[in-house]
Amino acid sequence: MEQLPFTDDTVIFSLLCFCLGFVFFTASSKVKFWKKFYSVVPTVLMCYLLPAILASTGIVDEKASKTYFIASRYLLPAALILMTLSIDLKAIFNLGSKALIMFLTGTLGIIIGGPIAILIVSIFSPETVGVAGFDAVWRGLATIAGSWIGGGANQAAMLEVFQFNQEKYGGMVLIDIVVANVWMAIILLGIGKTKKIDKWLQADTSSIEALKVKVTEHTKKIERVTSLHDIIMLLFYAFFGVGLAHFFGHYIAEFLEANFEVIRNKEKILSSLGSKFLWMVVVATAIGIGLSFTKAKNYEGAVASKIGGVFIYILVATIGMKMDLGRVMENPGLIAIGFIWISIHAGLLILVAKLINAPYFFLAVGSQANVGGAASAPVVAAEFHPSLTSVGILLAVFGYVVGTAGAYICALLMEVAATV
Repeated sequence: MEQLPFTDDTVIFSLLCFCLGFVFFTASSKVKFWKKFYSVVPTVLMCYLLPAILASTGIVDEKASKTYFIASRYLLPAALILMTLSIDLKAIFNLGSKALIMFLTGTLGIIIGGPIAILIVSIFSPETVGVAGFDAVWRGLATIAGSWIGGGANQAAMLEVFQFNQEKYGGMVLIDIVVANVWMAIILLGIGKTKKIDKWLQADTSSIEALKVKVTEHTKKIERVTSLHDIIMLLFYAFFGVGLAHFFGHYIAEFLEANFEVIRNKEKILSSLGSKFLWMVVVATAIGIGLSFTKAKNYEGAVASKIGGVFIYILVATIGMKMDLGRVMENPGLIAIGFIWISIHAGLLILVAKLINAPYFFLAVGSQANVGGAASAPVVAAEFHPSLTSVGILLAVFGYVVGTAGAYICALLMEVAATV
């Protein structure tokens, strides 16, 4: 019999499914306690936190598990295809410029937040930021900047560029995961208060509501009793599309690396364009958009986005499992830098959202397109409405493009701040 922590992915996956089942069962319960509980805490946040508790209490060993890899590489692209199958591109573009403004605000918040956080922490803990050479804290924080403006490919690029001591790199990954996941939990908590937040922001949500209504009406018009034929066809579109996304995504990344020095050289700003994960997401999204111009669009009436939603919730559970709550205060000084940094990012987003009356949706997705990248931006967007998933995808892809340049500028500013 296997002892704790569980390392067998069969067991781990069953526990994740138990968490999801428990949340949805209690969320639909008529018991007063659960009704009151879920009026405050969104179901998606619980789907995120319960796996985090499993990892934090040592019931499962997240490091030994491949569930996140499988969910992000197979279920995520499948979900992107199914949830963009009925996309209305014209309506997406009608959302206006506020989505892009909030995304770029989030990027700016990361760029200036790092050096400001270093300056603040240096006041009460100079030893935290005063290390020199390849052990210099600012070099390690540069990898977090890469992760928070784009994703893993940008993070790896920053590690190559600034040559941070790899023996200490694990500590930076810990800060990245802890702070980013706590911030995502706060964003998910805010989704349950969207109307109140939008009212406070005096936001114009008309374009978002119009898109929701349009998609909902189209879904009702084509809604039908789902047959076995429908499900098989949806699996065909989803997973044949996943295969194409991986094949062409890898081919494009390898072609670019083989033919362009600026992408092959990890010290160059555009090196992140050689990411296979990036092109896999791009191709999967393109397949979904392409299908939206065919009769396949009508499969939305056969629960296409609902199946995509199942895949997204499994991904949420695997992401949650990556957060070990017990390690939050393992390195107080560096963790403090991380939380000050993300607070500056959040504060700037709130300020700009208030100034331009941007909806909370744009704030949440603009932030996650930076901090969470292609794995979590669609998750947050889909929680508002399945029709909005593509907004998260497009902004996350844009994050890959600007990520390395933004992180590079941030790193240079952090070097100045650390040596003042």
